[in-house]
Order: sequence, then structure tokens, then C-alpha cells
Amino acid sequence: MIRLCAAVLAASLASLVTAGDSTDRRIRRVTQEMPPRVLVRGESHAVTSLAVRMAELRVPAVSIAVIHKGRIEWARGFGVARWDGPPVTDRTLFQAASISKPVFALGVLRLADTGRVNLEANVNDYLTSWKVQDIPLTRQTPVTLRALLSHSAGINGQGFRGYLAKEEVPTLSQILDGTPPANNSPVRVETLPGTRYRYSGGGYVLAQAAVEDVSGQSASRFLQESVLNPLGMKASTFEQPLPASRAAGIAIPYRADGSPVEGGPRIYPELAAAGLWTTPSDLARFALGLGAALQGKTKAIVSAPMARAMLTPVLEGHGLGPRIGGSTSRKFFTHNGGNEGYRCLLVAYEDGEGAVVMTNSDNGGVIMEEVMRSIAMAYQWPDFAPPLRTLAALEPEALARLIGVYEFDDGSIYVVRRDAGRIEGRSIGQAPVELFASSDHELFARVVNLVVRFDGADGTMTMKQRLGETERLAIRATEAKSQKVYAWLGSTEQRFREQTAYPASETSIRSLIAGITAGEPDYRVMSPALADSIGQQLPAMRQWFAWLGDLKKLTFVRVDANGNDEYRGDFVQASLRIIVRLNQDGRVESAEFSPG
Repeated sequence: MIRLCAAVLAASLASLVTAGDSTDRRIRRVTQEMPPRVLVRGESHAVTSLAVRMAELRVPAVSIAVIHKGRIEWARGFGVARWDGPPVTDRTLFQAASISKPVFALGVLRLADTGRVNLEANVNDYLTSWKVQDIPLTRQTPVTLRALLSHSAGINGQGFRGYLAKEEVPTLSQILDGTPPANNSPVRVETLPGTRYRYSGGGYVLAQAAVEDVSGQSASRFLQESVLNPLGMKASTFEQPLPASRAAGIAIPYRADGSPVEGGPRIYPELAAAGLWTTPSDLARFALGLGAALQGKTKAIVSAPMARAMLTPVLEGHGLGPRIGGSTSRKFFTHNGGNEGYRCLLVAYEDGEGAVVMTNSDNGGVIMEEVMRSIAMAYQWPDFAPPLRTLAALEPEALARLIGVYEFDDGSIYVVRRDAGRIEGRSIGQAPVELFASSDHELFARVVNLVVRFDGADGTMTMKQRLGETERLAIRATEAKSQKVYAWLGSTEQRFREQTAYPASETSIRSLIAGITAGEPDYRVMSPALADSIGQQLPAMRQWFAWLGDLKKLTFVRVDANGNDEYRGDFVQASLRIIVRLNQDGRVESAEFSPG
């Protein structure tokens, strides 16, 4: 690795966008001098290369397109479409996953621009194949297309698992009703529309049904004719499954361990939520087309007012499709995506800068963020670049009052403690992170963009945690609570050393499976987050476990460093990898079931 002083690194990368700088030089900077997650003033920092990170993370393919000064400046593929296969090019197809949502949303806005739909009208006015349920919530406030596109319609169904090529693919009505062969819960309104942000792929499937009913076309044909073709997205398609004639041009999906996703790319009939096959260059054309509409250019994809509506936050920073961020002078829109074996990220500034990164690995989420940081530094973006921190020289005693257990509103725990002469912080269930002082009341991490600030006296200390752009407030836990947490951490570390399962893990797994299979899980023994997740997915999970059949054998595999117990569950039809974690109160904090 190359080591550069933080100040030199920042200055050298900032100089990249000068008039005399070449595109090739910028590409080399982006891919050969990738910066660390955090910079510290006065310190030298190792920079790495894309090739090294792809090898370390077992990511076969990364494809990148960069927008500069209102055009696609460069687009290149790195790696291979499959292990021992052909190299990736800028024309290799990836699944865009949830970046499908803003592309689909633009199609809805085209319908609104021509008066064929009203974003504020009851969506049932446009639905003929299916109807939103008539309940007190929807009588008080009807579901609208604006609410669906901004995830504020109160609808469940965060994401979708997709289907194997050998499986029967459900119709849109079956997906909305959650009936076989659909593998999701019924799409339902669960909170008052317009009052709460709740990310919902189910809401986008409902909007997909409305588009098909209004246009009289399949969603894939409508979007091809109304969005993809007009924007010059010639490589892209919403066809699911992808036609066999195009199979040779795709990047094969892989797991985090480098093994291929069993059965190959999943099929996603939920086109609006997850169904787009595309390239970074085509997604860059989408971003540029939206930018042209914002500027009111002739023959733009939508009118300037409609483009502005798309990029205006409704709730919690989400517009009609993308998320919105940035300073007042330099706004950007963004969306990420994650299907089985694919991770991708789009960032575009309204002033004609941006980038798209697509990968074919479950580890791609790590590398796409690293690449975006590198691009942000090379092109002097005001966002996404590594933060520059200041390290303060303090005696350990100056930080003693910060040591303790802190509790967030949702009951989750963060622990700040001294270990082997260093300060570390950890969320229960996650690996500890070393913290460094920037003052006697502020700590920061180097390996993640994390800052924690403290205020108050020892007994009433509050902690404000900022992870990236997200801030949360916590208060110091009671002594009794703190002692329970410390005991749990001690037992977790011992179990990891000895590789022994938590005594109640096996019983909890069996009880959880039995409750889901019967349709009556005991939510009292779960954390609020797990209870909410299982409650949303219960019909689909019940159907899945019914197909799996009886649990024949449950075998302990290992304890990881975060206190998770991993088991192998052998059912009649298949085996599952089961990961469970119990918290300091004995409740099931998290549970994960995956093919294995």
C-alpha cells in the first residue's frame, strides 16, 4: 500500500479536477489511490487500489460510470463477469435492485405530466385489477401515487426475495395478496397514509399495478417505451426473467464468500421495486435526463415542475423515487440497491456531477461505498469524501467520565469502555470499534465514519452518536442495567473463546420456528425490531416453513465474535443456516434464516 500524509492526500486529490488534468489520470486516482474511511490531520494514511479491495472482498466485478460537467466522462468495467470468465465491460448487465424504484417513478411522473394520472388522487381510481383495502385508515386518508413513490403510504413489505428460474413466478395480484406461489406477505396499509416514512417495496408493486391498469401495457413494455428508450438507456430492460438471448452479457451474482448464488440470478416480477437490468452508463443517462428536465430543456423526459416535484423531499429526505441530500447550493439525489448477489449505488448532483457503481457480490455494498468515497475526493464533491478529524492528546483520566453503558429510545445499547489501554465503543451484537479523542467530550472512530459526543455530569451523561448522516441520542443507563450489560458482554466473550452456544439459543430457535409455522409467534420474547420484522413477513415465512417441513436436526456450528450463535437446521425439504442472538435480558435480539 502507498502511504500519504492526510493533508497531502487531500490536496493532491483535490487538484485532480483542474483544467489540465486528464481523464486517464482521474481514473487512475479513483482506482489506484482509494482513500481510507477517515482522515486524521497530520497523519499519513495508506491508500489502496480497487483491484486489491476486490480481491480482499472476493468481489468478481465492479462497473463504474462517472458524470462530470454534465456528461458521462468515463465508464469502465473491472474484474470478470464470473470467476474464470470473460472480463467485465461498460456494457455488462447488472441487476439494479432498488435503483429500479426511481427509474420506475419517472415513468409514473410521465403519466402525471400528460394528465393521465393525478399524483394526489386515490390510487383506487386507477386500479382495476386490484384494490387497496377499504379500512378506517384509508377512509380517513386515501393512498395516493405521491405517497407510494415517497414511501409514505403506510404500506408494509420492505423488500422481496426473488424466485429461482425453476420456480413458478407469481402474478402481480398474487404478490399483492401474498398468495402462493408468491413468497411475500400480503401488501397492506398498516399506518395512516402520509404520516410516517416507511420504506416499502410493496408500495411500489401497488404503483406498478396502477401503471399497468392505466396504460393497458405490461410494466416492462410501458417503461421501455416511456423511460428507457427516450433516455437512450439502450442496454436496459425491465423484462423478468431476462431473455435467454441476453444471458451471456450479464455479471453472475456471488455471495460474500466468493461462491456463486445458487441457481443464478433471481427473477423479480416486482419490476417497479427490483426488476431493472442495466449498466452504470445507462443509469448515468437516467440521472442526466432528470437533470435536463430540471433545467427545463426542450424534449426533456418530464417538465421542470414535475422533475422538481420528484426531487423534493416528502418525509425524512425521500422524494418521489430517490433520496435527497446535500447542501442548499449543491443538492444531490441518490439510491442504492441490493438483490441476491448484487449491490449498487447511484449518486447524482443537480449541477451535473455524479457516479454509478454496480457490483455482482453480496460484499459489493462495502466496495461501492469505498469507490464512491474515492470519486468524491477526486472530483471535489462536498459530500461522500472521507471526513478529516483532529486527534487530541489527552490523558486516560480525562476520558474516564465517558466510560459507561448508554441506552437509545428503542432500547438498543451502546457501550463505551476501556480495554487493554484503549477506548472502544460497541453496539450490542456488533464488533467493538476503537475510539479516539478529539476533545475531552468527543470521540471518533477511524474504521467507520462515527462520532460520539457527550454532555452532562457523570450520573446524567447523554451521548449523541452520529454514524454518517444519522444522529441518535442516548442516555446513561442505570447501574442495574449497566451491570447486566457488562455481565452479558463478559459471557459473550467467554462463549466466543470456548465456542459454546448460549444455553437458551437452541430452545429459542425451536420455539421461534414453531411459532412462525403455527402463525402465532411469541412476540414478547423478541426485541421490538425483530417482532416488527417477523410480523411484517409472517404469512410468507409461515408458507416457507410449511414447505420446508419438520425440523429433523438442529446442529450448533459456532459463536462469532459478536455473540451470534450459528446453527444448521436440517428440515425435510432443505437445510438452513440459522443465526440467532439473545440479548442481556434473554430476549431474541435477532434471527436470520438463509439457505445453507
